[in-house]
Amino acid sequence: MQDELFGGEVPARRSRGVQPAPPEADDQALAAALSPHIHLGTSTWSYPGWEGLVWAGKHSEATLSKTGLTAYAAHPLLRAVGIDRGFYRPITASEFQRHAEQVPKGFRFTVKAPSLVTDALLRSEDGRRQEPNPLFLDAVTALQTFIEPAYEGLGTTIGALVFQLSPLPALRLSRMNEQLDRLHALLLALPKPPAGVLAVEVRDAAWLCPDFVALLRGTGARYCVGLHPKLPPLQEQLPLLRALWPGPLVVRWNLNRLHGPYGYEEAEKLYGEFNAMLDPDPETRAELARVIRGTAGAGQDAFVTISNKAEGSAPLSVRALAEAIVKG
Repeated sequence: MQDELFGGEVPARRSRGVQPAPPEADDQALAAALSPHIHLGTSTWSYPGWEGLVWAGKHSEATLSKTGLTAYAAHPLLRAVGIDRGFYRPITASEFQRHAEQVPKGFRFTVKAPSLVTDALLRSEDGRRQEPNPLFLDAVTALQTFIEPAYEGLGTTIGALVFQLSPLPALRLSRMNEQLDRLHALLLALPKPPAGVLAVEVRDAAWLCPDFVALLRGTGARYCVGLHPKLPPLQEQLPLLRALWPGPLVVRWNLNRLHGPYGYEEAEKLYGEFNAMLDPDPETRAELARVIRGTAGAGQDAFVTISNKAEGSAPLSVRALAEAIVKG
């Protein structure tokens, strides 16, 4: 009608907010072929460089951080996401609830515990000044700053609540029995989550011993496979998973081994906008796909999050991993 009266085309209505990229038919087919027990995702969701992969249109990191989660969760393959920022500052129950309200049924969160509990050292912002942390693996602090807010706010969207234990100073490494006792006491004090699992990820191979397996088994916590150059390759971590079988699988693919244990900054510079797979790691991907396939095939959940620093672009890594799982 307006065309007829005034001539010209009617301007298209501008959509508001962050919109998802149109789903690709191949991704939809892959998603339909994946077991509902498999929850793949990225380590966070706020990267502007994912335009066309996850987002339709350009958005700032701040906008994506605040309002991009719904668009992220609309991607057919992204059934999980990590929340790493709680490592630096505890997250409130209301913040967790806002996240939970933005995702569909079946979506799961992997959340890192605050460093206030998981780092044996208190560090300055530049990382140079360090002093002992009196709250390291303190159960009361863990409950108040992490467990209770996450249980209240995330509820049944919990996938894995991860205590990622930072590298230990030399003195604590020389007294691993004390650290194992601390961890055991912490896990025993925590109530069972309303969904998902509690998990422990480490940065020192010294943790990977029979006593560590025994305390995880005794407390019902899971081992979070950390794919990071500070730890042995995935193949060498599998005996620990076998010792804890059966149970859900938790994996965080953090950093490509070629960058070495301190290569985060190098990887970030190399990978730029994180929109291309620049350092594919087909060996790790194939082994991981095999473990995920077996876990889900036995009726157990798999919660897997991938960083951009794993291969260059986390959404593309998720797609390649899904293909490896489905094609077997």
